[in-house]
Amino acid sequence: MLIQRWDPFRELRHMEDTVDRLWRGQGPRAGDRTSDVESWGIPLDVIREGDNVVVHASIPGVKAEDLSVTIEDNVLTITGKAETEERTDGIYLIRERRTGSFHRSLRLSESIDSDKAETTYEAGVLTITLPKIEAKKAKQLTVEVKDGNGKALEHAV
Repeated sequence: MLIQRWDPFRELRHMEDTVDRLWRGQGPRAGDRTSDVESWGIPLDVIREGDNVVVHASIPGVKAEDLSVTIEDNVLTITGKAETEERTDGIYLIRERRTGSFHRSLRLSESIDSDKAETTYEAGVLTITLPKIEAKKAKQLTVEVKDGNGKALEHAV
């Protein structure tokens, strides 16, 4: 028998992994992979580019008029609907493309200026650019260097 030092965090990680495995098997698609999904989420990339936050959402096959983007109480919400292709000439052997409505919400920072947000939709990717509020941008400060007598030196960092 191996003696091993007890690590309470290892036990918590093990419990978390067990719960994650349990929940992965649940949800609207569990057990029936061929049925339409009532509601589904969309994958997002959120990137900080200079003073902007840019959100990229992959939504292939969705028409721009079927998309809705709202910002309310610093929550960005993307909703829409992917139309179903009804096939009458065959039986699906594999059906993995998602159809139906989707919804995704993301809490934004207080420093985002939602009034100046811009959206574009190209090649199945929705891009939302969210600039920071001018007053909330970080300010660069200079550090004045003084000698031991309190006299400012020529070089500042």
